[in-house]
Amino acid sequence: MNASDSTIQHDRNHVWHHLTQHKTFEHKDPMVIVEGKGMRVWDSTGKEYLDATSGGLWTVNVGYGRESIADAIAAQLKKLCYFTQTAGNPPAAAFAAQLIDKMPGMSRVYFSNSGSEANEKAYKIIRQIAHRKYGGKKHKILFRERDYHGTTITALSSTGQFERKNQYGPFTPGFVEVPHCCEYRSQYTDANGMPLQGREYGVRAAKAIEDVILREGPDTVGGIVLEPITAGGGVITPPEGYWETVQAICKKYDVLLHIDEVVCGLGRTGTWFGYQHYGVQPDIVTMAKGVASGYAAISCTVTTEAVFEEFIDEPSERMNYFRDVSTFGGCTSGPTAALENLRIIEDEGLLENVVIQGNYLFECLNQLKAQHQLIGDVRGKGLFAGIELVEDRDSKQPVAESVVMQIAAHCSENGVMIGRTNRSFREHNNTVALSPALICTRAEIDEIVASLDKAFASLGH
Repeated sequence: MNASDSTIQHDRNHVWHHLTQHKTFEHKDPMVIVEGKGMRVWDSTGKEYLDATSGGLWTVNVGYGRESIADAIAAQLKKLCYFTQTAGNPPAAAFAAQLIDKMPGMSRVYFSNSGSEANEKAYKIIRQIAHRKYGGKKHKILFRERDYHGTTITALSSTGQFERKNQYGPFTPGFVEVPHCCEYRSQYTDANGMPLQGREYGVRAAKAIEDVILREGPDTVGGIVLEPITAGGGVITPPEGYWETVQAICKKYDVLLHIDEVVCGLGRTGTWFGYQHYGVQPDIVTMAKGVASGYAAISCTVTTEAVFEEFIDEPSERMNYFRDVSTFGGCTSGPTAALENLRIIEDEGLLENVVIQGNYLFECLNQLKAQHQLIGDVRGKGLFAGIELVEDRDSKQPVAESVVMQIAAHCSENGVMIGRTNRSFREHNNTVALSPALICTRAEIDEIVASLDKAFASLGH
């Protein structure tokens, strides 16, 4: 199980880690993960961790060590490893059909290989429709404060997180921010100066989108991209009345509704997709991480038939089709892994498990809130939870990011990996994030909660 000294040395000398300041490796070894099974992973020293992050980036939804997925991939690669998606292949066709069956109202699947790329495809679809249908004018795309949509420059252009965007401008023009919908951080007040809450807040937060559309000009706004539940921005669940109002606004102004399910998709919240909790019908849905649980690279941009038909025309020399390509969207390993991932979720009843264990998780987290004053808010859905930490519950002053880092480090030292908002905002990097695999058991939730309890207690709160 241990990695060799040469592996650690090669890693230190030649691998550029994600989101990492390498100065720290001058006095300590980089972490090297060498094996995983179920919800457990082991590092190069042999230390065991319970992974409450599904691979660090809410990805390994069905857990580690799934031999049936590996076997399916191996068998497919022996037949056909790759051919560009200008032609079809059996696993892509089969997965597309099964996926659409779980997404009423949706029709077409465009394959690529990352969430950032899937969102880029959606933006290009909206932009090309603007040119084909509106003379190029209806090209602006709205995005929400605190949402995240990917690492490329254009994906960052549509991201509402200051620190993730800092030092990477100038950005792609035509992306316009709308206000967040975090009820705990309500930015609207009633006639008495009290923060709006509940449905009243949800409707007002949604109508802030209409305010932006009217300011920009409805004839210039072609689409809006939103996470069903804001993920890296603090696990923010939408307030009552929010989504139905957003849907009505989109229909009123002929704005395509693009829902980014890269994190929530494929079961994380207890339904196949996060938006399915809220009774909305999107025009475009993007997904990646949990589609194949990290066993192969795959992402999907899914559209309605109405969106797809905007690109149907008589063949000609004009650019009258979606002139886009994704090289590795033609890899057969992705849809093959996704098919087996889907089977596992269905056959093992993992959506039902997410609901059962998710209810227990939130029961436990609310008990922690009663015990520790630094917990200001507990929110989320299914096996997707955020714990916002504050210096004072009355003022809601967020703790410094260093405090959240201490908690994550304490848990890791005690064998539990948790997530957190990571240098995304000027001051709201104060949320602990939990996203255990869909296979999580009651006993594993107890272990996660116990580790958090000890970490909070270690701070004297």
